[in-house]
Amino acid sequence: MQLSTLRTEQGHRAARIDGDHYVLLPCTMRELLANDLWDIAGANDLDGVAFERVGRDTADLAPLVPDPDKIICVGLNYAEHVREMGRELPTHPTYFAKYRGALIGAHDDIVLPNPSISTSIDWEVELAIVIGAPARHVSVDNALEHVAGYTVLNDVSVRDWQTRSVQFLAGKTFEATTPVGPVMTTADVLGDARGLAVRTTVDEVIKQDSSTDELVFGVAELIADLSTVITLEPGDLIATGTPSGVGAGRSPNEWLTPGATMVTSIDGIGEMTNRCTVPSP
Repeated sequence: MQLSTLRTEQGHRAARIDGDHYVLLPCTMRELLANDLWDIAGANDLDGVAFERVGRDTADLAPLVPDPDKIICVGLNYAEHVREMGRELPTHPTYFAKYRGALIGAHDDIVLPNPSISTSIDWEVELAIVIGAPARHVSVDNALEHVAGYTVLNDVSVRDWQTRSVQFLAGKTFEATTPVGPVMTTADVLGDARGLAVRTTVDEVIKQDSSTDELVFGVAELIADLSTVITLEPGDLIATGTPSGVGAGRSPNEWLTPGATMVTSIDGIGEMTNRCTVPSP
């Protein structure tokens, strides 16, 4: 099953892909996950009232989970990316966070910082885990039971703000910079999400081309580790890291510019297309 979140006149609504249409569900994505509404997710009506259908070509996609309790990101989790950044392979995952104000939909414009603030903005395609059931002190063997599914996240990074101190946060959560979507493919389809091709193009030039087989710490390991620290809640997003090919790892460095168009994709999930803009004066 593949689910999305649409913007509607009634607010955000979860939706199921059905051919060329979305079937609008009577709940948000977080409500669906938190209340285990999988029967409704797979239905076409409730109490005999048919669910509204929206054409996929006219749907307005919001971030997959617009209001997650937590957005946890993993750094340095593909071996080649670790090397291109001049680091040693980690013995433990590197974590940082984002805030929900950074999130945008799969086809929304990315708002780059004003050039007076930064011009060092980078792309980072990532597999993101969507938590489906509370997880606290879970084992690696049981961790996948807590996964609802997987989506695509582009961890657009303002590199000079990221590296101005030892903490990543400032460069990772600029407002309206992080697309998430277009869908969540459920875990019964993708399992542990290994073996999925992961790609980024910028203005039709391939920048990143890898596989989730290259993850240093896999999905189950990350969930088990994080659940030791904090309870993971339904709707939480865990971005699992980016492969090699980022702009900061190139010589000379390459950065996103106003008007550039990025396509980020993961096989089995889908692709996001986002144009880079700058704030209005």
